[in-house]
Amino acid sequence: MRAAISAVSPNRLVTRALETPALRQLITERPLHLLAVGKAAAPMAGAWLRHGVSPTRGLVIGTVRGTAPLGSLVWREGGHPVPDDRSVAAAHEAMMLTRSVAPNECLVVLLSGGASAVMALPVGELTIADKQMAVSVLLKAGADIATLNTVRKHLSGIKGGRLAATCRAAVLTLAISDVIDDDPGVIGSGPTVADITTFADARRVVEELGATDRVPRSVMSVIDAGARGEIEESIKPGDPRLALTQWRMLGGRLDAMAGARKAAETLGYVTLEIGDPVVGEARLAAQRYLGRLAVVRRQVQGPVCVISSGETTVKVVGDGRGGRNQEFVLAAAAALSDLPVGSTIASVGTDGIDGPTDAAGAVADSWTLSRAAEARLPDPTTYLARNDSYRFFQRLGDLIVMGPTDTNVGDVQVALIP
Repeated sequence: MRAAISAVSPNRLVTRALETPALRQLITERPLHLLAVGKAAAPMAGAWLRHGVSPTRGLVIGTVRGTAPLGSLVWREGGHPVPDDRSVAAAHEAMMLTRSVAPNECLVVLLSGGASAVMALPVGELTIADKQMAVSVLLKAGADIATLNTVRKHLSGIKGGRLAATCRAAVLTLAISDVIDDDPGVIGSGPTVADITTFADARRVVEELGATDRVPRSVMSVIDAGARGEIEESIKPGDPRLALTQWRMLGGRLDAMAGARKAAETLGYVTLEIGDPVVGEARLAAQRYLGRLAVVRRQVQGPVCVISSGETTVKVVGDGRGGRNQEFVLAAAAALSDLPVGSTIASVGTDGIDGPTDAAGAVADSWTLSRAAEARLPDPTTYLARNDSYRFFQRLGDLIVMGPTDTNVGDVQVALIP
């Protein structure tokens, strides 16, 4: 897991990109301004200052300042996963920076997951409280990042290409992807790229999640007005305001998997990667995942390391604590008995954060259920019913706690089968 996260460190990814001759030429042709936004904003900006071209001005908007040297760059902290007043203030500063760039200059945007929350600019008469409620409701209803950001883009004055549309100069975005298909329109809600989704799509998302009556009326009013054509849509493909924009991905979940694979190979494992992303509701995805592991074990001899990645969701119905990775592993624990004794599975969020907890994820093995019984813990299904996976693994000492990792490419799962 540590090797997977190291492979997608902002310093490594930004440095690798800046070693590309074409990019070096692009950023040295004209004066540039720098905007870094997302969970990895500070380390990405720090890496840029060490290996790139010094910007005329710079703004960094993130969740944790960390120890990255930012020099004269301005640091702003925003709320996450739910935006707050700091997110709004940061968004206003970002727009001011973008509008100040002269036509003969360049704006470089270092983008990472979490940007949607830390940089928020409610559209029209919406308040940040409206957006907070809408985001919270959709998250608890099980919205994945793509569906959530479809709604966010249509409640925002900065997402869905609107940030870049206000810039008179060339815009270059370098992104670390936290979404499974690396869609530029989903990463950070696509502030610098065209948006193919519509207000009608946003309404469909809310309806399909069964959240129409729980999302604030003010939010639904905006979505409905937009669907009627009364509010301007997000920036669409072909819009001339985005003619000078470029977008490049620095790294994503596949890079993390490659890092884990190299570490496993040095330990003597036969390694197999599951290319398809692990998605869907965590407890159901875990069942499908264990089925695939059983097939792998029948096909391969010797110690096997199976590596996968993706991002699951949790539909919150209980009053417990946990996150999607912890719930995934808890749901998988019961099925580990179908694998050889000594099999182990772990899942972590590469940002070091899993839900509203201090854990990145959890680990389970062939003896997890027997140890739980010895500790006189209730049946794991009880914990699942309450969405209380954190307390289950906490009692067993099987939480994986890493602290913030300064990167974010979704989740990584590793299974070791003897």
